[in-house]
Amino acid sequence: MLITSHGAAQVVTGSCHQVETEHFNFLIDCGMFQGGKELARKNYEPFGFIPEDIDFMILTHGHIDHCGLIPRLVKKGFSGKIYTSPATADLVPIMLRDAAFIQEKDTEHENKRRVRQGLPPRDPLFTMADAEKAIASVTPLEYKKPFSPGESLEFVLQDAGHVIGSAIVELSVTDKGKEKKIVFSGDLGQNDVPIIEDPTLIEKADYIFIESTYGDRLHDKRLPRDQQILEIVKRTIGRGGKVFIPSFALERTQELLYTLSELQRDNSDFPDVPIYLDSPLAIKITEVFKDHPELYDAEARARKDQPFSFPNLQCTPDTEDSKDISRSDDPAIVIAGSGMCTAGRIRHHIRHGIENPANTVLFVGYQAPGSLGRVLLDGAEEIRMMGRLFDVRAEIQRIGSFSAHADQSGLTRWLEAFEPKPEKVFLVHGEEKSIEAFSKHLKGLGFNTAVPKEDEPIEI
Repeated sequence: MLITSHGAAQVVTGSCHQVETEHFNFLIDCGMFQGGKELARKNYEPFGFIPEDIDFMILTHGHIDHCGLIPRLVKKGFSGKIYTSPATADLVPIMLRDAAFIQEKDTEHENKRRVRQGLPPRDPLFTMADAEKAIASVTPLEYKKPFSPGESLEFVLQDAGHVIGSAIVELSVTDKGKEKKIVFSGDLGQNDVPIIEDPTLIEKADYIFIESTYGDRLHDKRLPRDQQILEIVKRTIGRGGKVFIPSFALERTQELLYTLSELQRDNSDFPDVPIYLDSPLAIKITEVFKDHPELYDAEARARKDQPFSFPNLQCTPDTEDSKDISRSDDPAIVIAGSGMCTAGRIRHHIRHGIENPANTVLFVGYQAPGSLGRVLLDGAEEIRMMGRLFDVRAEIQRIGSFSAHADQSGLTRWLEAFEPKPEKVFLVHGEEKSIEAFSKHLKGLGFNTAVPKEDEPIEI
């Protein structure tokens, strides 16, 4: 059996793992590379395999860095089924149609520029038609129910606790007469966070492919994150400013809404200002959360109020409404995409608000190298966007504990549930620094670790 990581190998993006057995050739995820221009170029490179030779795919969850290249895979010849959890099956149409719309619009704008320069037009990475073909192939599978696509292979999806519908993949493979169990963690969530269940603990595996996004650090828990956000909101609104929160549409936005609804309900001094959900994509995804209360944890199920509909929350799907927010000088909380400030409405809000020292840009998620979000977090005094330079005068803040990814402690806790220890733990979905630190940490605990290289097959 061969396993090849075509993405998420020493980077936190582009998740795509190919599994080749005696009888099957399939993928775990097919995600888009996100971050700076260098990473984005990889989306246009040929796949490290022949798409039409792939029998099927298992999709761990709906984040674009795990599902975003599926329409291109279909465009290049893939015609198999895409197995995933029911909630992810509901999210995929929303995510892929949005991605296709962006591809078509961005290419349209790019081709206008190319025509002016006398250059030939480009085709989009994929189209809405490609996305619709991919959506038609999605096949939902319930958590905990084993499924066999054919002889010698069985897999089961377990709750990864990362985003709604996210899955750990347990593979049982009989290859050349030998049975092996390989577990792909997907992205693992934190324990004891709102809305969804903790990651499922698994007891046995021969080999594990585990994410290591935060394998080198512990999340900041000096103050509960609801108290951190309350302090930032009160301080910013108190000086007449706006709080801009670049947020990933899937999970991070819903967790923010959950937290803000609690703060507004339980704190009499919470500022009475509009809370704008300024993201058409996030608005649609929030409806999926409302449709799957069976995936909530006990605390969320016990709430008598609706955490995704509360006073002062205003959803603004229309572009003109978003422009009105930017034009207004009134204090407000603005949640908008994209989470790394690489595109979307948040860039327009930053453009209008970054030079105002009354404002705050609050990051609550991972910022890839090269992204505008990382540039701001790294302390840039000026930024270039939309053809001009802007001085960074707004307050820049980060709350690390809002991450949907387990930190080193959480990852270790999940691994230590395996008894006996697996033969080998492969570290993926992390930057080199994070992987190196996590590998050293795990070796000190007696784990045998390895780091896959991109497009380099590993023989199991």
